[in-house]
Amino acid sequence: MKPAPSRTLCQLWATFFRPELVRPALERSLKKLRLDYVDLFIIHVPITMKPGEELLPKDASGKVIFDTVDLRDTWAALEKCKDAGLTKSIGVSNFNHKQLEMILNKPGLKYKPVCNQVECHPYLNQSKLLEFCKSKDIVLVAYSALGSQRNSKWVEESNPYLLEDPVLNAIAKKHNRSPAQVALRYQLQRGVVVLAKSFNEQRIKENFQVFDFELPPEDMKTIDGLNQNLRYFKLLL
Repeated sequence: MKPAPSRTLCQLWATFFRPELVRPALERSLKKLRLDYVDLFIIHVPITMKPGEELLPKDASGKVIFDTVDLRDTWAALEKCKDAGLTKSIGVSNFNHKQLEMILNKPGLKYKPVCNQVECHPYLNQSKLLEFCKSKDIVLVAYSALGSQRNSKWVEESNPYLLEDPVLNAIAKKHNRSPAQVALRYQLQRGVVVLAKSFNEQRIKENFQVFDFELPPEDMKTIDGLNQNLRYFKLLL
């Protein structure tokens, strides 16, 4: 087997959730990546859509066309991909605790999800979901860990900009760190794996410099208090 050059993840989109479409979708991705396997293969969203080449299949009135697929059957197909050596691990994304329980309680479950990738940051700290995932030995992976830029294509411009939060900035100043570093360190101390996206070389380097300091309990509690259950990203349905 040709090993992956780094940790490689593939996401299964909602139009490929029918069990017979799962393995071909992964094999197509592997071919494009020129790999024999990936490290992690995850269900992208807990919503099923009509199969086809369109990312968001819509009817004549512009409404998304959904599909009726039991996600437990989709999960069984992912398990087969793991057994076939096409992926080392399997997981999910954007699942709430009830959807996770549906998978965990599936009759004949062979492998449970190793992770659940969700939007998570100080304005949406997902504390209850994190507690549930820890109780089931599922890793919570945070995307948009630094909030989101004000891009009207994806988010409402009226949403507050996390990295400009005065409380976060005050804590950052106290530790001689950036607000981004504090936001990332906060997640790491909670046991959350963080994904921090940036195209700026200096910011990328800065985001790695979060392992040489620690936030005291009072700062962690203060950041907990920033939670607003605010989602920057919503499914475009």
